[in-house]
Amino acid sequence: MLKSFFVAGLALAATPAFAQPAAPAPVCSVADVATASEEVRADGLVAQYIHPTTPGRHPAILILGGSEGGSEGVRALAAPFARQGYAVLALSYFGAEGLPRNLDQIPLEYFATGLRWLAARPDVDAGRIGVYGISKGGEAALLVASRNPQVRATVGGVPSNVAWQGIIRPSWDNRSSWSEGGRPLAYLSYDFSRGFTSILALYTGALPSLPQHPDAEIPVERINGPVLLISGRDDKMWPSAAMSDAVAARLRAHNFRFPVINLAFENAGHAVANPPALGHSPLGPDSFVGGTEEGNASGRAEAWRATLCFLRDALAPARARR
Repeated sequence: MLKSFFVAGLALAATPAFAQPAAPAPVCSVADVATASEEVRADGLVAQYIHPTTPGRHPAILILGGSEGGSEGVRALAAPFARQGYAVLALSYFGAEGLPRNLDQIPLEYFATGLRWLAARPDVDAGRIGVYGISKGGEAALLVASRNPQVRATVGGVPSNVAWQGIIRPSWDNRSSWSEGGRPLAYLSYDFSRGFTSILALYTGALPSLPQHPDAEIPVERINGPVLLISGRDDKMWPSAAMSDAVAARLRAHNFRFPVINLAFENAGHAVANPPALGHSPLGPDSFVGGTEEGNASGRAEAWRATLCFLRDALAPARARR
């Protein structure tokens, strides 16, 4: 079951007095576009650029993976977007050669460098750049979009509304995931007050402390374009649905001027934002990180369709000219 929340510019349709035939869902995908790829090592970046081979200037997306780090996952995540006609930069930010080993105080300026690299490409329309991230990449996407007004569309897949403690193996030192201006970004620490019971408990136990650490909350009201949030109500990794709801609530409280779509899938978990083309994780079935197999499969299909429709509209040429 899907719950959809439309705020800040997208109105909810009224319930009709009489049953009407369901309108067909819009189809926003295109046939596979031919693509080419190249390695990117300029300006300290570790990335792969995947782009359509057709001439002209294309809308572009900065793609950010999650806590798996490295390069393999983010490149697999980026490829389906390129086949839809987007120029994509699959940006690694830790766990790859030339980058920090751990997700530990990663400079937000690094992501801004990736955006500038994209905007400078002759085959990219610099006025039509979005950011898409999953899990920790969803947290990063909201942070990056809140600081870079050239981002015109933001997709947070199973994201966070706050900046969190870093993932520092094996010591689990208590430091921020991110830095800015050479200083650690404000963050919430994991909750180890009852020891380690589950990964989910580290986050759910810590969220009530947010009023004591308000600077850890991401200032999403600064984002300069529409926002799409995708989450699973049965996420077993972290409370992505509750955190997405908090993002939407903050935007509403600040009278955010752009459309916001908050999709929360009841029988899905942490895998729900993954494009269907990726298949299952090599670590196991989708239900391993929450939800049912059926709920995740239907949620992933609907989330992908919604993502493509959102990006089509948010990065349309007419919007870029405004």
